[in-house]
Amino acid sequence: MEDTEQTENKSSSEKPMECSDVDEEFTKIDIQESFRLCLVGNLATDESIKDAAKAFEVSVEISEDGSEWIDSPINSTVFVVEEFSGPLFDSLKEKGHRILGPTSFKELAQQKKPLPENPRPLYSLAMEGVVVCFTGFRKKEELARLILLIHNMGGSIRKDMSSKVTHLIANCCGGDKYKYAIAFRVPIMSVEWVHNAWAMRTQIGFNAHQHGLTEYKLKPFHGARVCFLGFPEDERKHMADILIENGGTPTDIEDPACTHVVIDESTTTSAPSQVPPSAHIVKAEWFWASVQNEGCVPEKEHLFQETVGNTTPRLSVGSTPGSVRARKRKRLRQTACRVLGAASSPASSPLLDPVKRRSSVTDATLLSCSAGSFLDSSSHTHIEDSEGEAAETPRKNLSARHQVFLELLQTESNYVGILNTIMTLFKAPLEEMLEGEDQLLNATELKIIFGNLPPIYQTHCQMLEELRFIAQNWAEDVSIGNVFLKFAPDLMKAYPPFVNFFENTREMLINCDESKPRFHAFLKARQTRAECGRQSLQELLIRPVQRLPSISLLLNDTLKHTPKSNSDHSALENALSAIREVMTHINEDKRKTEGQMVMFDIFNEIDNCPAQLISSHRNFINRCDVMELSDGLSGRGDPLVLYLFTDVLEVCKKRSKAFNSLKSPNTAVTGKLQNGKPYKHIKLMPLATIRRVIDIKETDECHKVFALMCRSTQDLKEKLYSFTITDDDIDKITFLKTLCRHTANNACQADAETFLASLDPQTLDIETSDVCLGTLGKAFKLVKLFV
Repeated sequence: MEDTEQTENKSSSEKPMECSDVDEEFTKIDIQESFRLCLVGNLATDESIKDAAKAFEVSVEISEDGSEWIDSPINSTVFVVEEFSGPLFDSLKEKGHRILGPTSFKELAQQKKPLPENPRPLYSLAMEGVVVCFTGFRKKEELARLILLIHNMGGSIRKDMSSKVTHLIANCCGGDKYKYAIAFRVPIMSVEWVHNAWAMRTQIGFNAHQHGLTEYKLKPFHGARVCFLGFPEDERKHMADILIENGGTPTDIEDPACTHVVIDESTTTSAPSQVPPSAHIVKAEWFWASVQNEGCVPEKEHLFQETVGNTTPRLSVGSTPGSVRARKRKRLRQTACRVLGAASSPASSPLLDPVKRRSSVTDATLLSCSAGSFLDSSSHTHIEDSEGEAAETPRKNLSARHQVFLELLQTESNYVGILNTIMTLFKAPLEEMLEGEDQLLNATELKIIFGNLPPIYQTHCQMLEELRFIAQNWAEDVSIGNVFLKFAPDLMKAYPPFVNFFENTREMLINCDESKPRFHAFLKARQTRAECGRQSLQELLIRPVQRLPSISLLLNDTLKHTPKSNSDHSALENALSAIREVMTHINEDKRKTEGQMVMFDIFNEIDNCPAQLISSHRNFINRCDVMELSDGLSGRGDPLVLYLFTDVLEVCKKRSKAFNSLKSPNTAVTGKLQNGKPYKHIKLMPLATIRRVIDIKETDECHKVFALMCRSTQDLKEKLYSFTITDDDIDKITFLKTLCRHTANNACQADAETFLASLDPQTLDIETSDVCLGTLGKAFKLVKLFV
C-alpha cells in the first residue's frame, strides 16, 4: 500500500489549507446586554424551536431572512437557520456571526447547555467530543469538505496523532498515523462514517461516537490488491474470500498494481522473480494478523525470507532409513547433546522429533478420542529423528536400555515442548486479551478450551526435570520406574478432567473458530509459527490424549531391555502397572461422565420430566423406541420412548415423528421443535416394581413384541404394559436381557433369568393379528402363574 505520509508532507509544503489543521482554544467573549436569538425562515413558526428558545432566557427575534440583524455587532446575535447553505448562510458566516442548526439548538436546550461561544456554525452535536486526524487524502477539496462537516457537527481536528485523537479517518492502509492507530487501538474510520453522521444530522441525540463505528470502520485491506502463492487451492480460495470481505482484491503475480504477495512458507522457499516493484512480499502470518487486529499490520515485521530448504519443525511425519553411517552417528551425538544439555525451563526446549528405532514403540497407539476405550488402538505413531532419517540400531557404545531411555526422554521433551507451545502461544495471549477491547474469547470459552491443561503441563515439566537428571547421571542400575511411580498419583488427578471433557473442548474450539472471524485469524496466524510445526491448535490439543498410551509402550520397551537382576526391573513393572491403572481409571471415569452428560440431555428434551431423574448414582444404559399395545400408559398405538437407566425406566411420548432420536451416550440430541420439547413425560417406573419381563415369541404376524408385569407402589395391584419395538437398530432379546439384568441388580438377585418369561400368542389364547392391534388383556391370568 502507498505510504501516505509522503503525500501528506507534500500537501503540507504546498500550504493548501490551514484549518490550522488544528483546533485552537477559543477565548471566551463577554455576552453583551443586547444579546439575542434570531429564528430565521420556517423555524420562526416551528413550535418546538420556540419552546427550545425559552430554555436560554434571552430575547428572541423572528425574521424571514435574517437581514434585519445581519449587520448587528459580532457575538450579539445567534442565528438559528434551517440549512447550512445559500446566500444568507454564506453572508452570516463571512461576517463571523454564530450560527446554529435546528438540531443543535434543540439538543443544547434539552441538555441545558449554554449557547456556544465558538463562531463555527454548529448544525448538530453528533460529533461532540470527537477528535479526528486524517491520513491518505490527496484531494484538498475532499479533505476540506470532511473538515467542514466534522466542525458543523461539533467535532475537532488535529494535524498529528496524539493521545487526544479519538478517531483516525484514513483513505488507505499505511503510513505512520495508521501504524500509530493500530498500535494504540484508535478506531480507523472510512469517509462514509462522516457522511453517514451528516446524513443523520436532523436526528435529535444521534452520536457518531456510539453509532456506525463497526459498520464504517476502514477495512483492513482497503485498497490492497493481494496475490497468494504456494497455498493449496482450498486454502487459497478461503483466504481470497476473507480478503474480499475485508476490503481487498485478489489478483495474480502479473498484475502491475499488486500491492502484496502473500507466500506459504511451507511450500515455497524462494520469492518469485517477477514481482511489481512496489509490492510487499510477506508471510501468511501478516494476512491473518491483519484480520485479527482489524487493521493492516506493518509489513516489515512479516517479510518473507528465502531459505535453502524447508526448516519448519515436524511433529509427526514418516521417514525412510538413511544410508551413511557417519551421518547417523553425528545425528545421534547431536540429539544426545540437545537432550542432556537442554535448559531446565520447558519454554526453552525445542520441539524435538523423537528418534525412530526398530522396537515395539513404533506401534504406539494414539487414542481416537471420539469413540472407544482409552486403551484401544486407533493408529500408529512413526517416530523419527530430527532430520527425518532412522537412527542406527544398535547404537555404538550405548546399551539397549540406555538407548530406550534416551528415546523416552526425547519424546517427553518433545511432548513438554508441545504443551509449552499451547500454553505460551495460544493460552497466554488469549488471557491477556480478556481485559482489553481486543478480546477474542470470553472467560468461559477460555476455561472450556484450556482450563484442564495446566495440571498436565506442570506434572510433565517436573517429570522431565527428573528424567534429565537421570540422563546427566546415567548408570545402568538407575531407577527409571521410580520416577513414574512418584508421579502416578498426579497423573491420576491431571488426566481424567482433560480426557473426559475433550469432546467439549473440541466442540467449543470448533464453534468459536467458525463463529468468531478474529479468533479464526488468530489461530491461523499462530499456526504459521515454526513452534506449531504447521499444526492447528485442535491437532496439538490431541497430544495429551495420546501421551499415556505412548508412555505405556515406552515403559514396556524399557522393561524388555532391563535384566531381572537389575534393581529397576521391579520398579518398571510397578510403574507400568500404575500407568495402566491410570488409563483404566480414565476409561471408567469417562464412561461415567458420558452417562451423566447424556442424562442431562435426556432431561432437557422431556417436557415435565421429574427432577429426581438426575442423580449422581444413576447412569444411562439404553433407549428403545416402542409403540404401546395396551392402554395403561399413554394409549394404544401411541409412539413411546423407553429410556433405561441403572435403576429406573423413563417412559415418554414422542411429540414429533420427525424428531431425530438419541441412540447412544455418544450421540447428542439434535432435533428441535418450534414449540416446546420433543418428548412428553408419561411415567418414571422404578425397576424394583417390575415383576416379570415377558418375551412374546415371534410369529409371521407378531414381531418384536414384549410386555412388562409391574406392581403398583400405591395399591400393590399388578398391571401389564405391552409394547412392540419400532426401532430397527434394537435387538429385542438383547434389550430384554439388559433390562432383566438391571432389574435383578435392584432386587439384589444374582440370577437375572428368573425375571424373563417367554410366551407365544397361541398360549395366551389370542389371535396373532390381535396382538399387533394391542389386545393383550387376556394374558393377565396366564402371566400371573409366573409371578
